Amino acid sequence: MAKSMAGKVDNNAVNKINVNNKKSLKYVIVKDFKKNKMIYLLAIPVLAYYIIFHYGPMYGVIIAFKNFTPARGILGSPWVGLQWFKDFFSSYYFGRLLRNTLLINIYSLIFSFPAPIILALLLNELRSQKFKKAVQTISYLPHFISLVVICGMIVNFTARDGIINDIIAFFGGERTTMLLRPELFRSIYVISGIWQSVGWSSIIFLAALSGIDVELYQAAVIDGANRWHQVWHVTLPGILPTIVILLIMRIGSLMSVGYEKIILLYNSSIYETADVISTFVYRKGLLEANYSYSSAVGLFNSVINFLLLIIANWVSRKVNETSLW
Repeated sequence: MAKSMAGKVDNNAVNKINVNNKKSLKYVIVKDFKKNKMIYLLAIPVLAYYIIFHYGPMYGVIIAFKNFTPARGILGSPWVGLQWFKDFFSSYYFGRLLRNTLLINIYSLIFSFPAPIILALLLNELRSQKFKKAVQTISYLPHFISLVVICGMIVNFTARDGIINDIIAFFGGERTTMLLRPELFRSIYVISGIWQSVGWSSIIFLAALSGIDVELYQAAVIDGANRWHQVWHVTLPGILPTIVILLIMRIGSLMSVGYEKIILLYNSSIYETADVISTFVYRKGLLEANYSYSSAVGLFNSVINFLLLIIANWVSRKVNETSLW
């Protein structure tokens, strides 16, 4: 009897604590809203934008499981289940698309990702502010050039009579139309991407560098550290959280390659190395009007990216306790 009474008392106490916690949480939320009312009001348009234009259209992803036709609409189209996924996995293009998408992204991860970090470290070591600003300005400019113009420049530079072939011929090499050679496409894509984005991408690392305490460098000098030791033991650890977060996000898009640049550069001669998942979705969805098939391919791509993001975030949290969540 005494035990049952004690149990009831304990349960009542727990319930009271839960009620009080809920009331206190509600009080905190209401108080915070009243205190920062303008900030919450400013956030409403942003939330509305994402709900209307990002989360709302996700309803249409169900056409990946239907034989969708515009005449019947989303609800009226017949259900086919995983048929489109099976067709994609068993198609001739699946292996080629997966290989090209992964290789281009892995090459970009290996060469493009470290490039802005190296540039930021080099700029951070400059003592002449005028020279530093000049280098920053010059490296930022390609980011603002239209992609169409960039691709036009690439086509002209890599043509048989272009400037790159002029240099090759000057040193005794043989002229060739580079964009007709499948083995050169990935290199052209990655190198041109580095040239266009290295300066702009370095901004976030320069901002992270500016947040490192100067006293750490002074302490390192007192301990006898040279420039290289300062970079290795002070600078890099100081920006490591930024590097890790951006690396996680980059791994989360390992299956995504923008179709615009590839479509502007590729031709039938280099499909074997240039055709990626996004260009395949473009052809199937927009050119052939096979909306369900292209939606299934796009959904597969998004799911793999999401899984890669979760895995990369989990590994990072286990290794160095830095993660997105």
